[in-house]
Amino acid sequence: MTNEVKLDTIGRLNEYYGFEHLNPMIAVGHCNDEVKPGTTTYEFGVYAIYIKETKGCDLNYGLTKYDFDEMSVTAFAPGQKVTVVVDEGMAQPRWTLLAFHPDFLARTALGSKMSSYSYFSYNSNEALHLSKEEVELLGAVLGLIEREMKHNIDRHTRSIIISHIEVFLDYCLRFYERQFYSREIINNTIIEKFNALLDEYLTHEIRHRGLPTVAYFADKLNLSPGYFGELVKTSTGTTAKDMIADRLVCSARELLNDLTLSITQVGDMLGFEYPQHFVRFFKRRTGRTPKEYRTILST
Repeated sequence: MTNEVKLDTIGRLNEYYGFEHLNPMIAVGHCNDEVKPGTTTYEFGVYAIYIKETKGCDLNYGLTKYDFDEMSVTAFAPGQKVTVVVDEGMAQPRWTLLAFHPDFLARTALGSKMSSYSYFSYNSNEALHLSKEEVELLGAVLGLIEREMKHNIDRHTRSIIISHIEVFLDYCLRFYERQFYSREIINNTIIEKFNALLDEYLTHEIRHRGLPTVAYFADKLNLSPGYFGELVKTSTGTTAKDMIADRLVCSARELLNDLTLSITQVGDMLGFEYPQHFVRFFKRRTGRTPKEYRTILST
């Protein structure tokens, strides 16, 4: 039987984990207690970042099962759900949590840039894996947040805490970029599979399925769109969307070289619903309309 827990406020989160309730908008907690075996689904209404230092549980995020390994970080945003499985006899997990309510960031610079921390949309099988030194660094930043939470509240409290949260999130972003680079061989394999899938799509499926999307290929590779997009950009220097568009242009040029095909037919074969959409796409990517491209070929 699966227990369901809604962590939509900091108060409920503190009560559930047994953390001291110091601030209604933010929590930092440490778990070393024994966790009972079972399956629990958590629904988040807050931002929650877990730093796990030991093995001790499995996570199911959507349809993905993941061994939440030691020295790793997973981040969840409001509206997300995660299922945690603790088996009988499994080693007890030890972890630290930073959680904050989205309202805490209202009308702040950090609030307006939260979308740039794309790892909140990654699947749990795309967790950030840390070195011991990186864990210690994040722990030091959390220590600053905790100290400020225990300080007498004054007009500087909120801005100081938010600045520390931003530093914490920026470090996670840096470590994720390091992880992309350090997994170069794995990433290159994914890029090769992406290119093969794209070739297959353009050759056999585009006319029936329509224009290819980043989300389609991310799903085929069992990755979230956000993680897949960052991986491609880090590995190739260009975005997955641009790679798809470049390959579409190559296919368009090949088809336009066949003068027995009308421009409308070429657009239809490439999955464009309307001929004018194909014309605008081709000109935006090449600087010429399909008709102008054919005129140059015939001169």
